[in-house]
Amino acid sequence: MSITDLPLFSMLRTRMQWHQERQRVLAQNVANSDTRDFKPRDLTPLQFEKTGAGTAGMTLRRPEGTQTAYAAGSMAGLKSSQSRGFEARQSGAAVNLEDEMLKVAANQMDFQAASSLYTKSMGLLKIAIGKR
Repeated sequence: MSITDLPLFSMLRTRMQWHQERQRVLAQNVANSDTRDFKPRDLTPLQFEKTGAGTAGMTLRRPEGTQTAYAAGSMAGLKSSQSRGFEARQSGAAVNLEDEMLKVAANQMDFQAASSLYTKSMGLLKIAIGKR
């Protein structure tokens, strides 16, 4: 078994890949903010407990009141996001730039946190096996 096959590393890699995909989707939302009848999209919630035996009982949980995590997905995992409805736009576009930019910033911070955790965990394993 490779070190990178450990469930924690597999979960972190999946999370980082998901954040990369979400960044692409959010960038499309921002790029099409002036496009008439464009519906903003986002990815579905992240659910590690459904991934099977590879996680060996590990689940991802966040404290209540924090931003919701999202799932790794493809185009099939996209869903339309709801606009708050209080902003009227001349073009008829449903994209709220402020909301999209907040999502982009949160996505970037979550990716950086997962990346940092992955790097630190690899460093700890290297120390434990004497390769550092």
